[in-house]
Amino acid sequence: MGPDAAGPLLFPTLPIFFSMKTPIPTLGILGGGQLARMTAYAAFRLGMRVHIMERFAGSPAGQIAHKEVVGDPADHDLLLRFASECDAVTLESEFINETHLARIESAGHILYPRSSSVARIQDKLVQKLTLLDAGVPIAPFEGVANPDEARSFGERHGYPFVLKARRDSYDGYGNATIRSAGDIEAGWEKITRGDARREVYCEAFVDFTKELAVMVARGRDGRTVIYPVAETVQQDHICHFVMVPATVDERSARAAVDYARRGVEAIDGVGIFGVELFITADGKVLLNEMAPRPHNSGHYTIEGSVTSQFENHIRAVMGWPLGSADLRAPGVAMANILGRESGIGAVADYPAVLAHPAAHLHIYGKEESRKGRKMGHVTALAGTVEEALHIAEEAERSVQFVGLQEEDMRS
Repeated sequence: MGPDAAGPLLFPTLPIFFSMKTPIPTLGILGGGQLARMTAYAAFRLGMRVHIMERFAGSPAGQIAHKEVVGDPADHDLLLRFASECDAVTLESEFINETHLARIESAGHILYPRSSSVARIQDKLVQKLTLLDAGVPIAPFEGVANPDEARSFGERHGYPFVLKARRDSYDGYGNATIRSAGDIEAGWEKITRGDARREVYCEAFVDFTKELAVMVARGRDGRTVIYPVAETVQQDHICHFVMVPATVDERSARAAVDYARRGVEAIDGVGIFGVELFITADGKVLLNEMAPRPHNSGHYTIEGSVTSQFENHIRAVMGWPLGSADLRAPGVAMANILGRESGIGAVADYPAVLAHPAAHLHIYGKEESRKGRKMGHVTALAGTVEEALHIAEEAERSVQFVGLQEEDMRS
């Protein structure tokens, strides 16, 4: 029978009976930045599908996801359609209002961390009160409604102190160091920007000798896996270097792990949590703040740990067994690649960067580079922390991005 002859179809069209959800697990992530991108990488390794919801198209995670939904979580119809196609939904930042997150849960969809957990973190004053109730040591703090109340805090707790926005602050944004009563008005204006609805609190300045970070993975069943204590070095309020394990005494390391665990348990957290702490000049360990998501101080875990923070986040959110947090080398270090000037987010000279054979390069796929912006990171493993840090620093210094003038010449 010729190709044009009538006859039965060899592969007849069959009706489609499957639902929107396929047998392949689908993870939904609210937010499309580098944290979502690296979470997606980990999900792909596990054979999962990833859907991203972000306010703009072409986000770092949206570039590689199976599906990218462009929209605002405040659009609840769109948000619920997004959630309906996912086996579980998570988030890459704590800045999505808990009322939007609660709509996902009330519609019967799976969301971790829960909206109630996020609510106890995203308002930093509530976070401090939660930690205080859990008996976790923190610096003195107080909610204030006006500059006069901030001045009263300074009189009682001394200067300097830090004025902070209760919501939507990170990497030093939303903070103002108040060194004297004369700084309060300018600091208040910097944070509130004339918006009376922007709530503020005060926190005593901590005279610290080291900044520490602990990643805590907590499953749906309440079991935890805790990563080794890391030491972080900040540059202009942005994490620049991470070294693991931290060079601290055993007592301080035990305290940091204990406080981190208790903090996550206090909010009934499920997923991965980044916990930042201080060691004070008199040797005390204080918890600074927590984030309900993968954290910059945990990026070293991709190459440096048996199970990365991103994979353990997925395991926890999906209700799967958690993986080991053991280090793969005696010393691990991570250097953030921060933009040095305005330009294009493309690496200018890959051979120069990749000439460091022991360095692991991660570029986040952001279209624009600007001063201080996190553009990527470098991780190194070695026999000692010092050696790993040297490798990571050297590789980071060699990363250059295409400048605006150079891009103009190309086009």
